Amino acid sequence: MTNFKADSPSLPILVASLLLALTFSQASVAQQTEETVVRHQITVGDADSVAAANALDWGHHLLASSLPGAREAVNTFNAENAAHAAASILEPPATQGLPSEAVTPQVVPTTPYFYPADVAKLNGPTVTTAIQHPLYVNYTGTVAANWGNPEQFLSDLNRSTMIHLTDQYTRLTTSGRYTVATGTKVVYGAKPTVIYPADIFAIVHAAAQTSGSGLNRIYHVFLPRGIDTCINSLHCYAPDARFPFTFCAYHGYIKYADLGVVLYSVEPFQPENGCKVKAGTPNGVLMDSTYSTLSHELFDIITDPEPGIGWANHNSFVGDEISDECQPTYIANSGFAVPSFVVNTKSYALQEEYSNTYHACAVQP
Repeated sequence: MTNFKADSPSLPILVASLLLALTFSQASVAQQTEETVVRHQITVGDADSVAAANALDWGHHLLASSLPGAREAVNTFNAENAAHAAASILEPPATQGLPSEAVTPQVVPTTPYFYPADVAKLNGPTVTTAIQHPLYVNYTGTVAANWGNPEQFLSDLNRSTMIHLTDQYTRLTTSGRYTVATGTKVVYGAKPTVIYPADIFAIVHAAAQTSGSGLNRIYHVFLPRGIDTCINSLHCYAPDARFPFTFCAYHGYIKYADLGVVLYSVEPFQPENGCKVKAGTPNGVLMDSTYSTLSHELFDIITDPEPGIGWANHNSFVGDEISDECQPTYIANSGFAVPSFVVNTKSYALQEEYSNTYHACAVQP
């Protein structure tokens, strides 16, 4: 060990060198924390693509009622249902001396009797508890610059009263049931500009092979700006107008031969015209657009993980789930007008969720 006198001319140089080294070390640790320690990294390989191609079963759900004319058709259909339900109980009218041919059946209003927006469950499962895994695909820069902090939001939602809106559907009331794992950076191919279901299946397989499968795991696949995604030639997220632009996100399940069932959501870059929230939200357009859509898909996964047989409006031909029924109206070139409220001590702008308890959209149980 080298000793230095207090008046040694080498001491200031040594101190400066040590401070400079410490600064670089701290910067390196900060970068490592963002991209290596906090963000795991996986690479999607050929085996994952093969597993995707050999999947045994799959299904997905997107907001069909956002398609032109669909919402109006559903409203008409539900209004007819309500009229039929009310007319199902008849009461003979008082004749008051009128001739018999003038007497017509009298419809008795029933309050309450039938709520056309209420959802019902068929024979499908619900997600009573799960670990959520954010997957950040082919991004540059930081997660924060691309999506904000989805992990913090999901953690806040897990600790909130809002998540207990699902209790009426899962028949479970315990808190903290939907925890959040550390996010994962996903390297997939040569940065494709369009992602199809086969790509999603390969990405999710790579993640599930490491972190697990089953109804107690949820994988959220985040796509950066510039990547379109399509389910087929008619249904795409495509703000650049290359393809039909009919949805902002979707969720689904896939059953692999080697892993079994895996649940996932697909979260494209939301702050685009067609999907963003209106400006002026607590966390800004980038973050709250991401979080509102993310919460939409999470609530639907919990209540209808295998779409079509879980909780949905089976009275309507589009099968709206609890998030779909409360999707706010999009104002052209402005965005979705979603309410702002506190979720576990922090303010967010999020859409509401449908509650059978209130027969209305709500933000608390």
